Amino acid sequence: MVTVAALYHFTRFEDPEALITPLKELAASNGVRGILLIAKEGINGTIAGSRAGIDAMIAHIKTLPGCADFVWKESSASEMPFPRLKVRLKQEIVTMGQPEVDPVCAVGQYVDPADWNELISAPDVAVIDTRNDYEVAIGTFKGAIDPETVSFRQFPEWWEQNAERFHNMRIAMFCTGGIRCEKSTNYLMQQGVNQVYHLKGGILKYLEDVPAEESLWEGACFVFDERVSVGHGLVEGDHSLCRACRRPLEPADLKRPEYEDGVSCHHCLSERSEEDRERFRERQKQIALSKARGEIHMSSRV
Repeated sequence: MVTVAALYHFTRFEDPEALITPLKELAASNGVRGILLIAKEGINGTIAGSRAGIDAMIAHIKTLPGCADFVWKESSASEMPFPRLKVRLKQEIVTMGQPEVDPVCAVGQYVDPADWNELISAPDVAVIDTRNDYEVAIGTFKGAIDPETVSFRQFPEWWEQNAERFHNMRIAMFCTGGIRCEKSTNYLMQQGVNQVYHLKGGILKYLEDVPAEESLWEGACFVFDERVSVGHGLVEGDHSLCRACRRPLEPADLKRPEYEDGVSCHHCLSERSEEDRERFRERQKQIALSKARGEIHMSSRV
Protein backbone atom coordinates (compact mmCIF):
# COMPACT_ATOMS: atom_id res chain seq x y z
CA MET A 1 0.00 0.00 0.00
CA VAL A 2 1.27 3.46 -0.94
CA THR A 3 0.91 6.43 1.43
CA VAL A 4 -0.34 9.64 -0.20
CA ALA A 5 0.17 13.00 1.51
CA ALA A 6 -1.67 16.14 0.35
CA LEU A 7 -0.13 19.29 1.78
CA TYR A 8 0.06 23.06 1.56
CA HIS A 9 1.29 25.88 3.73
CA PHE A 10 1.34 29.64 3.25
CA THR A 11 4.49 31.24 4.60
CA ARG A 12 7.29 33.54 3.42
CA PHE A 13 10.13 31.98 1.43
CA GLU A 14 12.78 34.59 0.66
CA ASP A 15 14.60 32.26 -1.74
CA PRO A 16 12.16 29.55 -2.87
CA GLU A 17 14.43 28.35 -5.67
CA ALA A 18 17.04 27.26 -3.12
CA LEU A 19 14.54 24.81 -1.62
CA ILE A 20 14.03 22.80 -4.80
CA THR A 21 17.23 20.73 -5.06
CA PRO A 22 17.16 19.44 -1.43
CA LEU A 23 13.51 18.39 -1.89
CA LYS A 24 14.31 16.59 -5.14
CA GLU A 25 17.32 14.80 -3.68
CA LEU A 26 15.47 13.67 -0.56
CA ALA A 27 12.51 12.42 -2.60
CA ALA A 28 14.77 10.54 -5.00
CA SER A 29 16.65 8.82 -2.19
CA ASN A 30 13.35 7.71 -0.61
CA GLY A 31 11.44 6.70 -3.73
CA VAL A 32 8.87 9.47 -3.29
CA ARG A 33 6.96 10.78 -6.32
CA GLY A 34 4.34 13.45 -6.93
CA ILE A 35 4.15 17.19 -7.47
CA LEU A 36 5.40 19.98 -5.23
CA LEU A 37 4.94 23.66 -6.09
CA ILE A 38 7.22 26.21 -4.46
CA ALA A 39 6.70 29.99 -4.49
CA LYS A 40 7.52 32.96 -2.33
CA GLU A 41 4.09 32.50 -0.71
CA GLY A 42 4.68 28.87 0.37
CA ILE A 43 4.46 25.24 -0.68
CA ASN A 44 1.68 23.08 -2.15
CA GLY A 45 1.44 19.58 -3.55
CA THR A 46 0.73 15.90 -3.24
CA ILE A 47 3.39 13.24 -2.79
CA ALA A 48 3.29 9.46 -2.52
CA GLY A 49 5.63 6.74 -1.36
CA SER A 50 6.42 4.35 1.45
CA ARG A 51 5.59 5.20 5.05
CA ALA A 52 9.27 5.90 5.73
CA GLY A 53 9.63 7.99 2.58
CA ILE A 54 6.66 10.21 3.37
CA ASP A 55 7.82 10.61 6.97
CA ALA A 56 11.23 11.76 5.72
CA MET A 57 9.68 14.32 3.38
CA ILE A 58 7.31 15.67 6.04
CA ALA A 59 10.16 15.99 8.54
CA HIS A 60 12.18 17.97 5.99
CA ILE A 61 9.31 20.29 5.03
CA LYS A 62 8.80 21.08 8.72
CA THR A 63 12.33 22.51 8.77
CA LEU A 64 11.57 25.03 6.02
CA PRO A 65 11.01 28.67 7.08
CA GLY A 66 7.64 29.08 8.79
CA CYS A 67 6.60 25.45 8.23
CA ALA A 68 7.16 23.95 11.69
CA ASP A 69 3.42 23.69 12.36
CA PHE A 70 2.15 22.89 8.87
CA VAL A 71 -0.50 20.20 8.56
CA TRP A 72 -1.08 17.58 5.88
CA LYS A 73 -3.70 14.98 5.00
CA GLU A 74 -2.94 11.34 4.33
CA SER A 75 -4.73 8.65 2.38
CA SER A 76 -3.60 5.49 0.61
CA ALA A 77 -3.44 4.08 -2.90
CA SER A 78 -3.26 0.49 -4.08
CA GLU A 79 -0.33 1.41 -6.34
CA MET A 80 1.94 4.41 -6.95
CA PRO A 81 -0.35 7.18 -8.29
CA PHE A 82 2.44 9.31 -9.81
CA PRO A 83 4.91 8.44 -12.61
CA ARG A 84 7.67 10.71 -11.28
CA LEU A 85 8.48 13.62 -8.98
CA LYS A 86 8.10 17.19 -10.15
CA VAL A 87 9.23 20.13 -8.01
CA ARG A 88 8.38 23.40 -9.70
CA LEU A 89 9.09 27.04 -8.96
CA LYS A 90 5.89 29.10 -9.41
CA GLN A 91 4.62 32.63 -8.96
CA GLU A 92 1.75 31.29 -6.81
CA ILE A 93 1.22 27.90 -5.20
CA VAL A 94 -2.44 28.15 -6.23
CA THR A 95 -3.04 30.62 -9.03
CA MET A 96 -5.68 33.26 -8.38
CA GLY A 97 -3.99 36.20 -10.07
CA GLN A 98 -4.79 38.65 -7.25
CA PRO A 99 -1.46 40.03 -5.92
CA GLU A 100 -3.13 41.80 -2.99
CA VAL A 101 -4.59 38.55 -1.62
CA ASP A 102 -2.51 37.34 1.32
CA PRO A 103 -3.69 34.34 3.40
CA VAL A 104 -0.82 34.84 5.83
CA CYS A 105 -2.50 38.04 7.03
CA ALA A 106 -6.10 36.86 7.36
CA VAL A 107 -8.48 34.11 6.28
CA GLY A 108 -12.08 33.18 6.99
CA GLN A 109 -13.26 31.25 10.02
CA TYR A 110 -12.29 27.58 9.95
CA VAL A 111 -15.10 25.09 10.47
CA ASP A 112 -14.30 21.55 11.59
CA PRO A 113 -15.84 18.74 9.52
CA ALA A 114 -17.97 17.72 12.52
CA ASP A 115 -19.63 21.17 12.51
CA TRP A 116 -19.88 21.66 8.73
CA ASN A 117 -23.30 20.04 8.22
CA GLU A 118 -24.96 22.33 10.73
CA LEU A 119 -23.42 25.43 9.17
CA ILE A 120 -24.30 24.69 5.55
CA SER A 121 -27.84 23.67 6.49
CA ALA A 122 -28.61 27.11 7.96
CA PRO A 123 -31.03 29.16 5.80
CA ASP A 124 -28.85 32.29 5.88
CA VAL A 125 -25.73 30.51 4.59
CA ALA A 126 -24.68 30.39 0.94
CA VAL A 127 -22.38 27.43 0.24
CA ILE A 128 -19.90 28.00 -2.59
CA ASP A 129 -17.73 25.36 -4.25
CA THR A 130 -14.46 27.07 -5.25
CA ARG A 131 -13.20 24.22 -7.44
CA ASN A 132 -13.17 23.99 -11.23
CA ASP A 133 -16.18 22.81 -13.20
CA TYR A 134 -14.80 19.34 -14.04
CA GLU A 135 -14.16 18.68 -10.34
CA VAL A 136 -17.65 19.79 -9.31
CA ALA A 137 -19.17 17.61 -12.05
CA ILE A 138 -18.42 14.35 -10.20
CA GLY A 139 -19.32 15.45 -6.69
CA THR A 140 -20.14 18.34 -4.36
CA PHE A 141 -22.06 19.18 -1.19
CA LYS A 142 -25.83 19.08 -1.31
CA GLY A 143 -27.16 22.50 -2.30
CA ALA A 144 -23.74 24.00 -3.04
CA ILE A 145 -23.41 26.76 -5.62
CA ASP A 146 -21.20 25.91 -8.62
CA PRO A 147 -19.52 29.05 -10.08
CA GLU A 148 -18.78 26.97 -13.23
CA THR A 149 -15.24 28.28 -13.41
CA VAL A 150 -12.70 26.64 -15.70
CA SER A 151 -9.82 27.88 -13.53
CA PHE A 152 -9.43 29.47 -10.11
CA ARG A 153 -8.36 32.71 -11.84
CA GLN A 154 -12.00 33.19 -12.87
CA PHE A 155 -13.35 33.16 -9.32
CA PRO A 156 -12.85 36.91 -8.57
CA GLU A 157 -14.69 37.86 -11.76
CA TRP A 158 -17.51 35.45 -10.93
CA TRP A 159 -17.81 36.95 -7.45
CA GLU A 160 -17.94 40.51 -8.79
CA GLN A 161 -20.77 39.52 -11.13
CA ASN A 162 -22.72 37.64 -8.44
CA ALA A 163 -21.96 39.42 -5.17
CA GLU A 164 -25.41 41.01 -4.92
CA ARG A 165 -26.98 37.54 -4.77
CA PHE A 166 -25.40 37.04 -1.38
CA HIS A 167 -26.28 40.33 0.31
CA ASN A 168 -26.74 39.84 4.08
CA MET A 169 -25.82 36.15 3.84
CA ARG A 170 -23.06 34.23 5.52
CA ILE A 171 -20.67 32.60 3.06
CA ALA A 172 -19.33 29.06 3.52
CA MET A 173 -16.67 27.94 1.06
CA PHE A 174 -14.92 24.64 0.41
CA CYS A 175 -12.38 23.00 -1.88
CA THR A 176 -10.44 19.74 -2.10
CA GLY A 177 -7.84 20.24 0.61
CA GLY A 178 -8.41 23.79 1.79
CA ILE A 179 -5.81 25.78 -0.14
CA ARG A 180 -8.13 27.62 -2.51
CA CYS A 181 -10.30 28.68 0.41
CA GLU A 182 -7.31 30.30 2.09
CA LYS A 183 -7.18 32.73 -0.82
CA SER A 184 -10.88 32.97 -1.68
CA THR A 185 -11.87 33.79 1.92
CA ASN A 186 -9.16 36.44 2.15
CA TYR A 187 -10.40 37.86 -1.15
CA LEU A 188 -14.02 38.03 0.06
CA MET A 189 -12.96 39.70 3.28
CA GLN A 190 -11.20 42.35 1.21
CA GLN A 191 -14.45 42.78 -0.72
CA GLY A 192 -16.25 43.65 2.53
CA VAL A 193 -17.87 40.30 3.32
CA ASN A 194 -17.92 40.09 7.11
CA GLN A 195 -18.93 36.50 7.80
CA VAL A 196 -16.85 34.08 5.74
CA TYR A 197 -16.27 30.45 6.69
CA HIS A 198 -14.36 27.59 5.14
CA LEU A 199 -14.15 23.84 5.68
CA LYS A 200 -11.01 23.02 7.67
CA GLY A 201 -8.98 20.40 5.85
CA GLY A 202 -11.26 20.60 2.85
CA ILE A 203 -13.38 17.87 1.32
CA LEU A 204 -10.68 15.27 1.98
CA LYS A 205 -10.81 15.80 5.72
CA TYR A 206 -14.62 15.78 5.68
CA LEU A 207 -14.71 12.48 3.79
CA GLU A 208 -12.17 11.06 6.22
CA ASP A 209 -13.96 12.16 9.41
CA VAL A 210 -17.69 12.22 8.69
CA PRO A 211 -19.51 8.86 8.40
CA ALA A 212 -21.26 8.26 5.09
CA GLU A 213 -24.63 7.91 6.80
CA GLU A 214 -24.29 11.44 8.25
CA SER A 215 -22.76 13.02 5.17
CA LEU A 216 -24.12 15.84 3.02
CA TRP A 217 -21.55 15.08 0.33
CA GLU A 218 -22.91 13.73 -2.95
CA GLY A 219 -20.76 11.86 -5.45
CA ALA A 220 -16.97 11.52 -5.50
CA CYS A 221 -14.09 13.93 -4.89
CA PHE A 222 -11.67 14.56 -7.75
CA VAL A 223 -7.98 14.24 -6.80
CA PHE A 224 -4.98 15.27 -8.85
CA ASP A 225 -3.28 11.90 -9.20
CA GLU A 226 -3.83 8.57 -10.89
CA ARG A 227 -6.55 7.57 -8.43
CA VAL A 228 -8.68 10.32 -10.09
CA SER A 229 -11.32 10.25 -7.33
CA VAL A 230 -11.94 9.19 -3.73
CA GLY A 231 -15.07 8.68 -1.66
CA HIS A 232 -15.96 8.40 2.02
CA GLY A 233 -13.12 7.02 4.07
CA LEU A 234 -10.85 8.26 1.24
CA VAL A 235 -11.41 4.98 -0.57
CA GLU A 236 -10.33 5.06 -4.21
CA GLY A 237 -13.19 5.79 -6.59
CA ASP A 238 -13.99 4.18 -9.93
CA HIS A 239 -13.31 7.19 -12.15
CA SER A 240 -10.65 7.26 -14.83
CA LEU A 241 -9.09 10.15 -16.73
CA CYS A 242 -9.34 11.18 -20.36
CA ARG A 243 -5.71 11.62 -21.38
CA ALA A 244 -6.67 14.09 -24.09
CA CYS A 245 -8.58 16.66 -21.99
CA ARG A 246 -7.79 15.55 -18.40
CA ARG A 247 -11.46 15.36 -17.40
CA PRO A 248 -12.72 12.59 -15.10
CA LEU A 249 -14.83 9.82 -16.63
CA GLU A 250 -17.42 7.48 -15.16
CA PRO A 251 -17.07 3.75 -15.97
CA ALA A 252 -20.05 4.05 -18.35
CA ASP A 253 -18.27 6.85 -20.23
CA LEU A 254 -15.60 4.39 -21.36
CA LYS A 255 -18.27 2.53 -23.35
CA ARG A 256 -19.47 5.58 -25.24
CA PRO A 257 -18.63 5.74 -28.97
CA GLU A 258 -16.72 9.01 -28.49
CA TYR A 259 -14.22 7.38 -26.15
CA GLU A 260 -10.83 6.23 -27.43
CA ASP A 261 -8.17 5.51 -24.83
CA GLY A 262 -5.69 8.37 -24.70
CA VAL A 263 -7.31 10.08 -27.68
CA SER A 264 -10.81 11.41 -26.96
CA CYS A 265 -13.97 11.28 -24.86
CA HIS A 266 -17.48 12.69 -25.11
CA HIS A 267 -16.30 15.89 -23.43
CA CYS A 268 -13.52 16.72 -25.89
CA LEU A 269 -14.27 14.98 -29.19
CA SER A 270 -15.62 18.21 -30.71
CA GLU A 271 -12.85 20.30 -29.14
CA ARG A 272 -9.99 18.57 -30.96
CA SER A 273 -9.04 18.25 -34.60
CA GLU A 274 -8.33 14.97 -36.36
CA GLU A 275 -4.71 16.06 -36.49
CA ASP A 276 -4.72 16.33 -32.68
CA ARG A 277 -6.24 12.86 -32.37
CA GLU A 278 -3.61 11.32 -34.67
CA ARG A 279 -0.93 12.89 -32.51
CA PHE A 280 -2.60 11.51 -29.37
CA ARG A 281 -2.82 8.04 -30.96
CA GLU A 282 0.91 8.06 -31.65
CA ARG A 283 1.60 9.21 -28.09
CA GLN A 284 -0.59 6.41 -26.76
CA LYS A 285 1.35 3.84 -28.81
CA GLN A 286 4.61 5.07 -27.33
CA ILE A 287 3.20 5.01 -23.81
CA ALA A 288 2.01 1.43 -24.33
CA LEU A 289 5.44 0.38 -25.65
CA SER A 290 7.18 1.98 -22.67
CA LYS A 291 4.78 0.29 -20.25
CA ALA A 292 5.47 -3.09 -21.88
CA ARG A 293 9.19 -2.50 -21.26
CA GLY A 294 8.55 -1.52 -17.65
CA GLU A 295 9.48 2.10 -18.30
CA ILE A 296 7.73 5.43 -17.74
CA HIS A 297 7.14 7.28 -20.99
CA MET A 298 8.17 10.96 -20.88
CA SER A 299 4.72 11.95 -22.15
CA SER A 300 2.97 10.39 -19.15
CA ARG A 301 1.27 13.14 -17.16
CA VAL A 302 0.25 13.32 -13.55
